[in-house]
Amino acid sequence: MTDNLYSFSLGSLPFIEGGRSRSISAENRTGEKGKGGMAAGPLGPSRKGSPAIIGIQSGATATLVSIKGPGIIRHIWMTVSDEKDQGFFMLSDIVLRMYWDDEENPSVEVPLGDFFLNGFSTYQRVCSAPITVNPAKGFNSFFQMPFAKSARITIENQHPGPIGAFFYQIDYTEYDELPPSSYFHAQYRRERLTEPKVDYTILDGVEGRGHFVGLYMAHTALERYWYGEGEMKFFIDGDKDYPTICGTGLEDYFGGAFGFVEDQRKETPAHETLYQTPYQGFHFFSASEQDFSWRFEGACPPMRSFYRFHILDPIFFSKDLRITMQQIGMSNEWHFERQDDISTVAYWYQGEPHAPFPELPDRKYREPR
Repeated sequence: MTDNLYSFSLGSLPFIEGGRSRSISAENRTGEKGKGGMAAGPLGPSRKGSPAIIGIQSGATATLVSIKGPGIIRHIWMTVSDEKDQGFFMLSDIVLRMYWDDEENPSVEVPLGDFFLNGFSTYQRVCSAPITVNPAKGFNSFFQMPFAKSARITIENQHPGPIGAFFYQIDYTEYDELPPSSYFHAQYRRERLTEPKVDYTILDGVEGRGHFVGLYMAHTALERYWYGEGEMKFFIDGDKDYPTICGTGLEDYFGGAFGFVEDQRKETPAHETLYQTPYQGFHFFSASEQDFSWRFEGACPPMRSFYRFHILDPIFFSKDLRITMQQIGMSNEWHFERQDDISTVAYWYQGEPHAPFPELPDRKYREPR
């Protein structure tokens, strides 16, 4: 078995050995060898008989994956029937959860859209390294997710109506044994109105040993002027009043500079520049000229989406981790304390058991306003 099971590259592909490739979908819900595509449909046996889970009722939870380990989930693809048929806010009303090694508390608990960098319950194309979202609402994750004993993935429908059709495919590798590893985690948070002079909390209560690997932020500006002067702070292994890592501003953390404005003579937000790279991106701006339906027309405040993945530069911790962001803006009179609407998804790896997450905000609180 190769010494590096978790990160493959073009150079390492000739040396991959061991493991058994498996896949779970609505066509083969157990992932058994030689059992794919057996369901009968209108075209006859084994002719696209079960491409999706149909009619997940409001309040119901569907189990997508239940695997005995050891193994590694390598790719997740999902999509859901068009919101036009099901009502708005479907992407924020479906909750994705993942459980490793028979744990009771999920290691991942995030609204479906937000997990795939699609906040505001609206479809946004994404071209990052670990997560891509392709036309139309093709959600993909390439995060490696090892487990020693078991893996379970569920979706809960918190929407008032049923999910018409939910499509998915989870590709994984079975092994006879795996070396010790950390486990994948993702957590959602939101503050509809941040507190003055109180830093927004991205992640807190993380205990143990691990490494932080990424952040997605959905930011709604509720005040005028530049919104991103606040510093990102990483409190590592016992830091109290001051962090070990402190950035220089929101746009700097997400890989941009000078307010994302390429021509500094143009001072209006409409001139912010969208961009996507493998590890950093500013991929959605509701005030652009694109058509995002009646929800984003008229007097809606500007809504923006950003991502930053620490794939090549993970942030390691041995005991605990806390991450916050200042809410500071800048006007012609210099810096000022802001209040905005912010939601985030933090991605990290750590050993189990993990501390239980804060209670997930209810669907009404999560919906974009």
